[in-house]
Amino acid sequence: MARRSPSAEMPFLDHLEELRQRLLRAGAAFIGGVIVAFAVVTNVDIIGFLQRPIRPYLGGRTLVYTHPGDVFGILIDMAFVLGAIIASPVIAYQLWLFVSPAMLPHEKRMVVPVLAGMLALFLAGVALSFFVVLPLTMRFLLGLQAGALTPMITAADYFGFAVSMSLMFGVAFELPIAILALTALGIVTPALLVKFRRHAAVAVLVLAAFVTPGSDPTSLVALAVPLYFLYELSVVLSKGLHRRQRKRAARKAAEERAAEQHVGAPA
Repeated sequence: MARRSPSAEMPFLDHLEELRQRLLRAGAAFIGGVIVAFAVVTNVDIIGFLQRPIRPYLGGRTLVYTHPGDVFGILIDMAFVLGAIIASPVIAYQLWLFVSPAMLPHEKRMVVPVLAGMLALFLAGVALSFFVVLPLTMRFLLGLQAGALTPMITAADYFGFAVSMSLMFGVAFELPIAILALTALGIVTPALLVKFRRHAAVAVLVLAAFVTPGSDPTSLVALAVPLYFLYELSVVLSKGLHRRQRKRAARKAAEERAAEQHVGAPA
């Protein structure tokens, strides 16, 4: 894409064509990432690693599958998730190339920290789910009536449950980024976030219950507490961003007044 100033205008059809090119390149990166990821998951014991949270509660048995294609389906699902992670830098770069010409210099400086924060929060949510919450959930669910029933957990059901929970944890941990975006757009203010702090605590509990359906109270608390901490962190970050916005607006207003006085001054 040719370099142009942020103030330059591009015809609507050119925007569509550029968007199409960016989407094609992002799609190609995703397909390439899936291919690489599939080669990885078929050559390492990814299934053995992912069933670690449930293995202590199977009584020495292993997960079962009821269809010949179940194992292949699990590997495909893993490849799609891992492929999206592998391709995410290229996808983010294509998005950056599309939107950066319309961004101001100070907005461009925020892109890398924001993307790094999004990745770190997502991985933290996934790690919390897989290493802490999922084992607690398995212990609770498989401990109910353990002496009267024999668990016959299928691999497809377990991996679907584990992966979806981990991904939802990762998405839920993006809360600070979402609140910062709303602050930058002027939709929310730090005062509003502080005013509705008690409502946020209830909303966090509801979200935690939605993300961990059927889990024990320990798993719910294990998500709700970090989420509320992230909300409080969001309030602090929002205050900092709001303060910077006000300083920038005041500086711009002062520059405009100075320019008007200069123009109106006698020669």
